[in-house]
Amino acid sequence: MIIIDIKDGETIDRALKRYKRKHRDIGVVRELRRRQQFTKPSVLRRGELLKAKYKEEQQRENEQ
Repeated sequence: MIIIDIKDGETIDRALKRYKRKHRDIGVVRELRRRQQFTKPSVLRRGELLKAKYKEEQQRENEQ
């Protein structure tokens, strides 16, 4: 659970902004979405390899 202490003289808007920033930095929503569906390790690995291959091709094009 994320706890935000409201400082003296701080508005609710500022406290809410700090809460949202902490929430985003922790990655709560990202983790929940990742856990909604199971993906096999082989599928994850294949995706990583395809992404690496794509980045390598982009880098080669930029060099030329």
